[in-house]
Amino acid sequence: MTDRPASFTPPSAPSGTAPAPRPVPSRRLLLVHAHPDDESINNGVTMATYAAEGAQVTLVTCTRGEEGEVIPPELAHLAPDRDDALGPYRGRELAAAMAALGVTDHRFLGGPGRYRDSGMMGAPQNERPDCFWQAPLDEAAAELVAVIREVRPQVMVTYDPQGGYGHPDHIQAHRVAMRGAELAAAADFRPELGGSHAIGKIYWNCNPRSAVEEGFARLRAAGHTFPGIASPDDVPGVVPDAEVTASVTGGRAAAEAKTAAMRAHYTQIAVDGPFFALSNDLGQPLFATEHYRLVHGVPGAADGVREDDLFAGIGDTVGTQESTRIEEAAE
Repeated sequence: MTDRPASFTPPSAPSGTAPAPRPVPSRRLLLVHAHPDDESINNGVTMATYAAEGAQVTLVTCTRGEEGEVIPPELAHLAPDRDDALGPYRGRELAAAMAALGVTDHRFLGGPGRYRDSGMMGAPQNERPDCFWQAPLDEAAAELVAVIREVRPQVMVTYDPQGGYGHPDHIQAHRVAMRGAELAAAADFRPELGGSHAIGKIYWNCNPRSAVEEGFARLRAAGHTFPGIASPDDVPGVVPDAEVTASVTGGRAAAEAKTAAMRAHYTQIAVDGPFFALSNDLGQPLFATEHYRLVHGVPGAADGVREDDLFAGIGDTVGTQESTRIEEAAE
């Protein structure tokens, strides 16, 4: 496994003086997701691993998931066709999930409630003027540019062009993430949003077919409480193994953190040991190793070898220089 720097703990300030500002971490990871719970399902191990190692992990969630189906009967009143109070509730679930993962920097794109969940593809909610699917691309991307130029991540993670499984908000999140990265690097775009910044590496979430099929084999062989079992084709972003360029395995603590984060999304996910189900009650495996495709940047592993660190190939010297720029701009 690629060596990673230990997390930094600042010394205590002398009595009577203000504490010294915490140095900006040399490694900074940005994740762009559509709804609360997507981050924990797709990247919980990755987020917990890097957060525990002292990296800056920033999550941008594009909607509050107002159109989600509610699993627990006692919370059915939150649904959009009743109290329409699911968005704020899922925001609180997301905060609890971030606490489980050790992530302290989470933002909703444009602020909580700026963009509403669009519902599934073809649903009437797709036509709401306030939904994310209807947001002008460059307008929404500019909201992300402000975050990119503030945080200055070296690595960004988001969905593939189909959003993993065709949900309009996932597709739009992909578009906003990729356009935001492009615009953030352009010095002549909205200079009032901060100095330009080019993200070194961009990854798309994926799942290698062999790992998905092995996970379902484990589920079929194990005892479980779900009414049925999903199929590998129900898992978003399944790709041939050869297309996977990076795999992150964080160990038992990170896997436990991911499980806890998924449990925090109580309205959306039912967890049973190493398996889970969404509102369709169909069991599927909970993956302790997470996989990615590098689509921008230089790989940090030899040809044909998967990276085991998303920051592989990004030198600490570059990170230190960027940290100095951020601290100087804040003064």
